[in-house]
Amino acid sequence: MTEHEHVRVAVIGSGFGGLGAAVRLRREGVTDFVVLERADSVGGTWRDNSYPGCACDVPSHLYSFSFAPNPDWPRTFSGQEHIRGYLEHVTDVFRLRPHIRFNSEVKMMTWDAERLRWDIETSGGSYSADLVVSATGPLSDPKVPDIPGLDSFPGKVFHSARWDHDYDLRGKRVAMVGTGASAIQIVPSIQPEVARLTLFQRTPPWVMPRVDRAISGAERALHRALPFTTQARRGLLWGLRELQVQAFTKRPNELGMVEQLAKRNMARSIKDPALRAKLTPDYRIGCKRILLSSAYYPALAQPNVDVVTSGLSEVRGSTVVGADGSTAEVDAIVFGTGFHVTDMPIADRVVGADGRTLAEAWQGGMQALRGASAAGFPNWMTIIGPNTGLGNSSMILMIESQLNYMADYVRQLDVLGGRVALDARPGAVDGWNRRVQERMKRTVWNTGGCTSWYLDASGRNTTIWPGTTTEFRTATRRVNLAEYEVVRAPAEKKAEKSEVVDA
Repeated sequence: MTEHEHVRVAVIGSGFGGLGAAVRLRREGVTDFVVLERADSVGGTWRDNSYPGCACDVPSHLYSFSFAPNPDWPRTFSGQEHIRGYLEHVTDVFRLRPHIRFNSEVKMMTWDAERLRWDIETSGGSYSADLVVSATGPLSDPKVPDIPGLDSFPGKVFHSARWDHDYDLRGKRVAMVGTGASAIQIVPSIQPEVARLTLFQRTPPWVMPRVDRAISGAERALHRALPFTTQARRGLLWGLRELQVQAFTKRPNELGMVEQLAKRNMARSIKDPALRAKLTPDYRIGCKRILLSSAYYPALAQPNVDVVTSGLSEVRGSTVVGADGSTAEVDAIVFGTGFHVTDMPIADRVVGADGRTLAEAWQGGMQALRGASAAGFPNWMTIIGPNTGLGNSSMILMIESQLNYMADYVRQLDVLGGRVALDARPGAVDGWNRRVQERMKRTVWNTGGCTSWYLDASGRNTTIWPGTTTEFRTATRRVNLAEYEVVRAPAEKKAEKSEVVDA
């Protein structure tokens, strides 16, 4: 690599969003691009999360690109190793490796208003790009709470997304902090081998059975021989989830029947009334993400597991202390406490046209036009941006919609010609965000009576899309130039003015 490499497009991250962007750019005829990846391999969150039991809670055939179907998924719900293998396969099939710059963590990217380009400093060198597509994802930077005394804990401490595979948990006393999607997979995976497991639960989750099974060889052979059967399977999975959206977004009270199913799932394994009371949520199902597991409750019923119905408040030597005053002696602390979702660290590293960082621009809450463009940040787009998350379906559907938008964005720049940039108009961003937030008021995520990672510090839902994936795909099919200010380089403006005078 040269000391400074200029490209037409710089993609940040090589998870589903980044690799999808790279494939789509190639399909649009754009080959002058790089994918800047901070690690030494592709995979994003499916590379970083390798904890015991790590798997997806979206069916395999829906959790894959429509343009890269996989007839050979081994299970209806895939494990981490299979999803990571799929992303490696996509990278090779579409010949993306020459474009990827590994070990190149973005340190800062700054908009150059004179040259109409982004100057990018990474741990692997300097770049400039006409367009930046940020695909770092919301589940990429682990969040560990500031616990008094944690620094002096003599044992092992790690986050679920940074699992220490060199540390053997067998025979150890372990504190598991958190009861989110990662924790309910970790708990049943480590419970049989640890001496004692203390689970710190601030809020109990709603847990439905995980109807997972091996996909037979005959099914896989059918999908290989008749590709349309894979598409049909994907379409059926998608359609069922589209039908569920109304209950989440407009009629949350209809979810009461689902709560009864979840309670029956709990009652099958949790016979102790006191423990059942601890594990029963007091908010509407769906307010937090509904979790899938057929092993979580059976694990909690085992004699070597204690459930503390409060968060971890303090560490005194090797003693962990709950907010309720309960204590336990432990050898290791595992945090399943989520990620920086509404305060993404990448936002501190993006400096826009007025010299402000994206984090400063988003101080009152994240917002982006159609989940992609932020006002004051020309030719900068994000994949899985504000209000593009889902509570009941596959994020790959949303990613592919945003890739459509990115592709048309590139086409519009070509049509406009010359050194040009598009900057989302503040009014367009505000209008889009206002409409999204108005629709959000009726949803279960806002009315369900819980506090979730969907909400930012001010209680605003800046993560979830309050509609169907079909609606979002329609909204992102084309770039509406009326929503953008067309910015030209100062030199081209002078030339245009001179031509008018001469005429």
